[in-house]
Amino acid sequence: MENLKIVSHSEEPFMNREEAGRLLAEELREYEDKDTVVLGIPRGGVAVAREIARILRADLDVVLSRKLGAPGNPELAIGAISEDGTLFLDEDLHQRLGSSNEFTGYVEDEREKQYTRIAESIERFRRVRPKIPVQGRTVIVTDDGLATGATMQASLRTVRKENPEKLVAAVPVGSMEALEKIASDADETIVLKAPPIFYAVGQFYEYFGQTSDEEVIASLKKSRER
Repeated sequence: MENLKIVSHSEEPFMNREEAGRLLAEELREYEDKDTVVLGIPRGGVAVAREIARILRADLDVVLSRKLGAPGNPELAIGAISEDGTLFLDEDLHQRLGSSNEFTGYVEDEREKQYTRIAESIERFRRVRPKIPVQGRTVIVTDDGLATGATMQASLRTVRKENPEKLVAAVPVGSMEALEKIASDADETIVLKAPPIFYAVGQFYEYFGQTSDEEVIASLKKSRER
């Protein structure tokens, strides 16, 4: 894929999300001082986005999406929902898991549950940082890594509706399956590491602690003040 740039296939872990963000920013230098907006997917993606925005002297904001977990396996994403209500379902997984009324009901319940959590995040985060308009601007969407790519795909499709001039997906690490899946939804996709064996994002970080809402809010406040 011409619009997919893989820097390496290294399996070496990053120290933490901040280091990953700094290294990723070096691959995005062409967008420095170019009225760029960096959107982090909360919560872990905001720590990456914060470093990118700082180095590129870009605006920082969030794009709110949450994955929909599979029945009995919440860590397996069967899709994702974004803050404007856009629902994305992984069709391959959907077909494997079934299309019965029971499964359809599960999807609707999961969608409602996850969107409720998004609404709570909107209330918290938008009070600190009102949504930045992205029409006609270069937008970089980032997360701390991609396992299935569902959340990133929902985020990209949501941002695309706002008519940015250029939409870039940039992540420190991702599975090849996820990268190939999202590449068609971005004008450019950049990943620092696409390891041949990928189990979970956390395996590629020495420190992968949970990021709190308070840390996200602090990042948004600091960016707005700057």
